[in-house]
Amino acid sequence: MMASKTIICMKWGTRYGPEFVNRLYRAVRRNVSGDLRFICFTDDVSGLDEGVDAQELPPITLPEEFAWTPWRKLSIWQYPLAGMEGDAIFLDLDLVITGSLDEMFEFAPGEYCVIENWTQKGQGIGNTSAFKFPVGKFKEIFDRFEADPDAVLRDNRIEQQYISRYITGQKFWPSEWCISFKHDLVPKFPMNWLRAPELPQEARIVAFTGKPDPDEAVAGRWPCPWYKAWYKHTKPATWVAEHWR
Repeated sequence: MMASKTIICMKWGTRYGPEFVNRLYRAVRRNVSGDLRFICFTDDVSGLDEGVDAQELPPITLPEEFAWTPWRKLSIWQYPLAGMEGDAIFLDLDLVITGSLDEMFEFAPGEYCVIENWTQKGQGIGNTSAFKFPVGKFKEIFDRFEADPDAVLRDNRIEQQYISRYITGQKFWPSEWCISFKHDLVPKFPMNWLRAPELPQEARIVAFTGKPDPDEAVAGRWPCPWYKAWYKHTKPATWVAEHWR
């Protein structure tokens, strides 16, 4: 029997350990009602929770310099893949789930839904930290890449730009659902030294792109070169601990 809701993530290399997958899985389980299939495509299954459906990384033709970059995420557009059907939601590991995801499955069924990239507002570029896609509908994204990866890599700076150029009918999530920790929540300098980041009630997903990661944000640490530390600063976001566990 097919699970009614499918969520997938990917883990490779050593930057993110199994605890990132497990915390994401547990948060998803708390915030998704009904049947759930949670898939992690990974090169290392050790330490994953029992409820995680661990699968091998899907094959993709990538030059060595791009082999372990976000370009690998294009591999999930191939079809068939891991028996998936219907709509699936992809989540990066550096996310904190703070609210129900049920409405995200109900939003624009059968369409590609993605975050509007916080740094490219109005340019039609999605941020693939969290997106929903109809499995198999846009498999040409992967097929086209496999046919000539050099051309795609030459014409597109990052994979999310390639996808947004290909899917002209993409839908953006409501902006209040998916927010950026550093772009939306950390107060602007100098107030970031005085006020802690606050979590809006309507947020469903908080993305921690780049630095800080969730474990650093909850402690009020923002790793960066010393000469940037005067403005790359955050007070402890204590609410992260409630949701990232």
